[in-house]
Amino acid sequence: MGFIQAFKMSVKSIKANKGRSFLTMLGVIIGVASVISAVAFAKGSTKNITDSIQKLGTNLIQINITGRNSNRNMSYEDLKKFAEENSDIISAVAPQSTTSARVKYGTKNMDTNIIATTPEYESIRNVHVTEGRFLLDFDVDYRQSIALIGTALVNELFKGQDPIGEKIKIKGQIFKVVGVLEERANGATRSDDDQIIIPITSSRLVIGNSAIRNFSAEAADTDKVKTAMESLNTFLFSIYKNENVYNVFDQSQMLDTLNQVTDSMMMVLGGIAAISLIVGGIGIMNIMLVSVTERTKEIGIRKAIGAKRKNILTQFMIEATVITGIGGILGILFGFSIVKFIIGGLNIVPPVYSLPWALIAFGISLLVGIVFGLFPAYKAARLNPIEALRSE
Repeated sequence: MGFIQAFKMSVKSIKANKGRSFLTMLGVIIGVASVISAVAFAKGSTKNITDSIQKLGTNLIQINITGRNSNRNMSYEDLKKFAEENSDIISAVAPQSTTSARVKYGTKNMDTNIIATTPEYESIRNVHVTEGRFLLDFDVDYRQSIALIGTALVNELFKGQDPIGEKIKIKGQIFKVVGVLEERANGATRSDDDQIIIPITSSRLVIGNSAIRNFSAEAADTDKVKTAMESLNTFLFSIYKNENVYNVFDQSQMLDTLNQVTDSMMMVLGGIAAISLIVGGIGIMNIMLVSVTERTKEIGIRKAIGAKRKNILTQFMIEATVITGIGGILGILFGFSIVKFIIGGLNIVPPVYSLPWALIAFGISLLVGIVFGLFPAYKAARLNPIEALRSE
């Protein structure tokens, strides 16, 4: 019996038990779809964050104060004075104090991110307004209770109403809306559009902590980023005397860290999804063993009329491979549907279709069919024809 004939017999056997065959390949479908959707989620999350980082430009330098010095903390005035003295390498600096808070307008409210900063934040972080104005030095100097809001808040709280000039409450404190921030993520919540910017000097009652732990700096030119970072490190060390209590990093380091986190996340998610394929493989082996038991007499007749062990082995191996192959194809279609209609449709993260990972998942599904179909096929090939013919 040739391969084509064995293939036809395998397909005929699968068609004869459509319900059982579908249940057999269900584990493979779920496993392949899980791999595709998990990778899509990881890559989509990475793309979302990477796009946000790249929008900030290549001159951005971040400073995080992670510890405390027994003598003093660095203030915004300290850093601003240092930047002015080194204007040839640092063009601007801006402090950032952040928190999450509930904001209210009339009877409506929502939780959002609050960023307290200065006017320099606009150019350093490439954040602009489409309506109204940005922060001014006047707002900082005179502790003005004004706010710039993202489009997510405009959509949620104002419902098409012009927010400029309206008053909102942040932790019970009244702020006047003077600007609407440029849209970056289609007005989605939990994105760059879901934030409020207020003056750093008006933040104490909202944020509750006067110590500033984060600063952004802008190098005067792209080729001066490294020099600016070295100067900042020297300046910070002169204040804290301990290089472990602060971090200075640029965009490339942020992207490298993000890629490392993404790789780890993909490995974890991929491992979890791979478990589904293994479970599916065990299901295939169990169903194939049942099939061998049900078809013992058929195997005995085939052996009695001249079928060899390799013919029986080939047929059952083909059955297992065809089932997992069809399951793999359906899994790819199901996985891409999840990416399109759930991940992309619900705007969770940008939808990313990874064909290489889809092919890898399909290849693994075929391997699962071969590995877990081997034992049932071997058992069928080893049946004694006389004992097989006696079975009922």
